[in-house]
Amino acid sequence: MSGIKLVYFDIRGRGEPSRLVLAAAGQQWDDVRIPRDQWSSSSEKANSPYGQVPYLVYKGKTYGQSNAIANFLAREFGLYGKSNLEALRIDEVEGLVGDLIQTMVKARFEQDEAKKAELEKKLATEDLPKFLGLFEKLLKDNGSKGFFVGNSVTLADLDVFNITDTLLKVNADILASCPELQKLRSKVADHPKVKTYLASRKDSDF
Repeated sequence: MSGIKLVYFDIRGRGEPSRLVLAAAGQQWDDVRIPRDQWSSSSEKANSPYGQVPYLVYKGKTYGQSNAIANFLAREFGLYGKSNLEALRIDEVEGLVGDLIQTMVKARFEQDEAKKAELEKKLATEDLPKFLGLFEKLLKDNGSKGFFVGNSVTLADLDVFNITDTLLKVNADILASCPELQKLRSKVADHPKVKTYLASRKDSDF
C-alpha cells in the first residue's frame, strides 16, 4: 500500500492537478477512478468527507476539496516554491487558473443559446487572450525560464499545463503566439517523472 489514495471520476477535471503533483514528486498512489454514472451507488461515496470528489486518503485520514488537496500535496512534496514569496506567486497563478475555469464553465453550460453564443465569443476574443497574456507576463517576470517561480516545476506550472491541455484540445493553435507558455509546456512534459505519467495516462475526458 502506498499510504496515498486519490478518489475522483474517471476524467481529468478537478483531480488531475493532484495527480500531476503526485507524479512529479515521484509518489506512488492508489488512483481510484469512478465512472460518473456510478458515483451515486459507489461504495466510495460513503467514504467521502463531503459527499463529493476528489478526496484524498493520506496516512489513514480522509480530506476533501480539490484545491486544498492539490495545495497540500504540493507543499508536502516540495512543489510549492522555496519561500513565502514564491508560494504567493503560485497562489496568484492558482487564482488565475480558477478564474479562467469559471469563465470557461459559464460559457460551456449556459442554457440560453443566444447568451451562450455571446459568452463563447467573449471567451474567445477577450477572456482567453487576457488570461494567456497574464500567464505570459508572469513567466517573463521569472526570467523566461519556463517556470512561474524558481528553476523547477511547481504546482503553478502543473496547473497551467493541465488547463492548456484542455484549451489545445479545442484549438490546437491557441498557444501559437504564447512562446512562454509553449516553453512551460515543454518543461513540464520533459520532466522525467511527469513524462512517465503522461505516457501511461489514460486518454479520458477533461
